[in-house]
Amino acid sequence: QIQLVESGGGSVPAGGSLRLACEALGQRYIDYCWGWFRQTPGKEREGIAAIDTDGTIRYADSVKGRFTISQDNAKNTLYLQMDSLKPDDTAKYYCAGGPGGIYCRGGWPNDLGYWGQGTQVTVSS
Repeated sequence: QIQLVESGGGSVPAGGSLRLACEALGQRYIDYCWGWFRQTPGKEREGIAAIDTDGTIRYADSVKGRFTISQDNAKNTLYLQMDSLKPDDTAKYYCAGGPGGIYCRGGWPNDLGYWGQGTQVTVSS
């Protein structure tokens, strides 16, 4: 069982930046896909950035050019650098990971994989 712990959320004004971190506790996780998702009350969960098992990176159109996903394998940590934040980016952000195959369809972790508890990001206008 993998435990994912997110950090780095907070409140910022529009145009500001935040960096989220997601530490995977325990062993090294090789050949995993990883992703960041967000959700606001009453809306469906949105996948915003992902790293596939082969290193391919994907972004949702809503964050392309503003957000950057990266990973530090030595630290077992996934990051999301968020720049030029907008009020529409306000949401609870979750990281997720899966050991490939059915856990990573289309390069995105899914509900079969492992999920963190989330961290709140609030962007004020």
